This record gives sequence, structure tokens and C-alpha cells, in this order.
Amino acid sequence: MREKILLKSADLFLTLGFKSVTMDDIANNLGCSKKTIYQHFKNKTELVEATTLHVFEIISHGINCICALEKNPIEEIYDIKQFVMEHLKDEKSSPQYQLQKYYPKIYQTLMKKQFEVMHDCVKSNLERGIRLGLYREDINIEFVTRIYFNCITAIKDNDLFPLKHFSIHSVMDNYLDYHLHGICTESGLQSLNQLKSSDIVQVKS
Repeated sequence: MREKILLKSADLFLTLGFKSVTMDDIANNLGCSKKTIYQHFKNKTELVEATTLHVFEIISHGINCICALEKNPIEEIYDIKQFVMEHLKDEKSSPQYQLQKYYPKIYQTLMKKQFEVMHDCVKSNLERGIRLGLYREDINIEFVTRIYFNCITAIKDNDLFPLKHFSIHSVMDNYLDYHLHGICTESGLQSLNQLKSSDIVQVKS
């Protein structure tokens, strides 16, 4: 039952927002009583924490599986982007903003975990891209890795990129294009253009 609660809570939180969803909403969607939920989680804060960590573990595992394939580093970036977007439901409810505002301690813990996973993933991607001649040899790997994490976090800021003007897909695609044009060699740019033209990389406007 705990797993069912986590899955349904994740679905509701990511669709409607952490603040908007009540324990009654979760119970009604599960077809159970709130008492059943409280048998596994003593309050909503504990449920929010468990749910965010559950989603984090699922996404981290998926990213690790993609990285293990050791595809073309440029294609790998877009595969990860597509995987994450599918699991975060376009974030129309601004769950990151609500989590940061109403559950700041949980948000900080999550950001720290996300940085650790993304740091290793991006660093590996950069090193492999350099070895394959797709990325410039003179880039500062540690700097680019940290900038990448901060930018991926920043583009989810609705004050900076309001959803009525920017879709999360278009902002993400524009950032990845910006990122890759900053680090790619001529060979890397050719590879990027080939991937786009072959529809292997799905870019949404």
C-alpha cells in the first residue's frame, strides 16, 4: 500500500502542485481513507518528503541506465532530457516552486541529491565528448558541470520564464542548444545537426 500511496501522491503533486493537493485528495483518488495513509506517513510533510525522494530515485536510476549505454554524448543529453520530461509531466503546476516555498528543507535536500547525480552524469558526458572529438578540449569541465546544473534549475523558475510565454519544452531545448553550441567542436556541431535532421533528437518549439 505504501508504494501505491507514493505513486498516486507523485502523480497528483506533479500534476496539481505540492500545496494544492490535500491528504483528502490523495485518499479519494486511491479510494481509501486518510487513516490508511496516516498508517504509513504521520503527516503531509513526511509524505511530501518520501514522494520527492521516491521520484528522485526513479529518475536517477533512469539517468544511470541511459548513461550506461554510452551513446553519442550529444544524443545522450537529449535522451536524458526526454526521460526527465516524461516523468515530471511538463511541470505545469510549478512543483519545484511550490516545494521550494512551502517545504524549503525538503527542497534543499533534493537539490543537493540532484547536484550529486547531475554532476557525475554531466562530467562523464563532457569527458567522453572530449575524447570523441565532439567537445572542445579547452573547456573547464568542473565549471561547465556546475553552470549546467544551475541553468537547468533556473529555467524551471516561473518568474524568469513564465509558462504563458515559455513552454518548459521550448526553454529546455533552447538551453541545450545554447549549451552544446558553447562546447562543441565543428565535428560535434555536425553530429548535432545530423541528430536533429534524423529525428533521433526530438526538439519541440
